[in-house]
Amino acid sequence: MNLLWLQSGGCGGCTMSMLCAEAPDLLATLDCAGIELLWHPTLSEETGGEVVDLLRAILDGRRTLDVLCVEGSILLGPNGTGRFHMMAGTGRPMMDWVRDLAAHARHVVAVGTCAAFGGITAAGANPADACGLQYDGREKGGLLGPEFLARGGLPVINVAGCPTHPNWVTEALMLLADEGLAAADLDQYQRPRFYADHLVHHGCPRNEYYEYKASAHQPSDLGCMMEHMGCLGTQAHADCNTRLWNGEGSCTRGGYACINCTAPEFEEPGHAYLETPKFAGIPIGLPTDMPKAWFVALSSLAKAATPDRVRRNAAADRILVPPTVHEKRKR
Repeated sequence: MNLLWLQSGGCGGCTMSMLCAEAPDLLATLDCAGIELLWHPTLSEETGGEVVDLLRAILDGRRTLDVLCVEGSILLGPNGTGRFHMMAGTGRPMMDWVRDLAAHARHVVAVGTCAAFGGITAAGANPADACGLQYDGREKGGLLGPEFLARGGLPVINVAGCPTHPNWVTEALMLLADEGLAAADLDQYQRPRFYADHLVHHGCPRNEYYEYKASAHQPSDLGCMMEHMGCLGTQAHADCNTRLWNGEGSCTRGGYACINCTAPEFEEPGHAYLETPKFAGIPIGLPTDMPKAWFVALSSLAKAATPDRVRRNAAADRILVPPTVHEKRKR
């Protein structure tokens, strides 16, 4: 299976993350899956005219393109011309190259939230008119349009994340190489369900504090970060706490609140990332599938039942009170 990787409007962070693939490493993984990397702007030796010749060979039908991966958002500005991002040496906007190559690709993969939905590049006033391949924020459209299907019959596969987990990318590519990814394997935002059917909350080491609503009030506290610190782990679709980063880490394990970076428009939460907006003291963003009345009732009961150990440790930067075994009283 042949793979071409292009970078558009973004920071290159998804490539940096992908290079952290381990056991085996990235190149070994691709080789084992029978995936030939035609070109990658960071990893490949070819440059300049060699790359242009490759792209033209694909458009002329002289080279097969099985998977087109695009990292970074598509810059449509100014005024729909795409001239804010020209592919060097070609005199053509990157958006034109992406559109033409997508029409020849068996599969199209948006790597990262920028390529999927617009992401950070589309934040604020979005002067570059940045968008995703098939989404503009939460709305279908983007560069390729809502009806686009690649030659293999699938829409754009949105491996969203800021950055993506390296294994989300490699697993998606291996599934494509094995013809193991179908439309039913994508969620409502066309993210692969093998990671998007999970929540960041699953496997979070702070879950005991969450259950008792024993909350952190500042970044160094051990408690749950949902109530006051803006954590969206109970709503974020990703398996970050069960498929750890670099074998051992995640945002919440590092003491930072989940900002739901796999979701469209995460870049515009309407408040500071480390702040939980509330109404009448109740967080506005409740856990997935949790009715407000249930949350209020369960929170009250949980806080009333919170063990002193959990309450004290939640507001500390280290465990002050270790768990102990309570012996039965002798009669």
